[in-house]
Amino acid sequence: MPELEDYRGQIPAWCPGCGNFQLLKAFKQAMVELGVEPHGLIVVSGIGQAGKLPHYTRCNTFNGLHGRTLPVATAIRLVNHGMPVIAEAGDGDCYGEGGNHFLHAMRRNINVKLFVHDNQIYGLTKGQASPTSGQGMMTKTQPFGVLPENLNPVALAVAMNASFVARGFTGDTDFLKELLKRAMEHRGFALVDILQNCVVFNKINTSKWYKERVYHIKADEHDPTDREAAFQLALEFGERIPTGVIYRNDRPVFEDSLPVIATDPLVKQPYSIEDVAGEIQAFF
Repeated sequence: MPELEDYRGQIPAWCPGCGNFQLLKAFKQAMVELGVEPHGLIVVSGIGQAGKLPHYTRCNTFNGLHGRTLPVATAIRLVNHGMPVIAEAGDGDCYGEGGNHFLHAMRRNINVKLFVHDNQIYGLTKGQASPTSGQGMMTKTQPFGVLPENLNPVALAVAMNASFVARGFTGDTDFLKELLKRAMEHRGFALVDILQNCVVFNKINTSKWYKERVYHIKADEHDPTDREAAFQLALEFGERIPTGVIYRNDRPVFEDSLPVIATDPLVKQPYSIEDVAGEIQAFF
């Protein structure tokens, strides 16, 4: 069985008080409690403060381009669907630059777990508004305030019939840990939108602001398989913000539809350069 020490990576360079520290703690605890060894896990990330998480833990890592976390995670999963694949992204990275990939990952229902660090701001590039920044928020690049309505990624995921949709909060680490575990155990695409504070650039959505609003969804008051009820719950974001599993369904998983990997992952299948030598020669 793995131990927390097995997941020790580089020393984090996040700002003191950043919600990423609690997220990293919950992530490591979840993997240890699930019995996932560091060598048996792949974590893909893009650019941003969230993209640094794989460097601060110990596992197989691919750090790619801004907004391109999910295409890489999808490719890795298809090549080796015998290993869990996690995509770590920020709200700008995933819902902004990567918004198109986000939609199609949900549509395909690829068995990838997406953990989004949602601090409602671009933290690494010095405080521009992200798709989840509140309407009216003033930033260096929005001196008159954010004009459009903010994106609700949880409601979007329910509308897209994503097979697992949850929201967590870094100020509630134990509850967040359990959500990450449930996402890992779900078979299919799983989104966990994780609310967190940015102590430097977001002075509105502070840890105190979240704590005054977030609440746990009670199991006896919400059926996560009821899509209509889930959508109504997902729309609730303001004075009260529900956290927990909002929606869940059992859809066919994308990998299961591909006959070429029906028996073994591609990485375990025999191959020979002679099989493609003719095709390569055709390019010359």
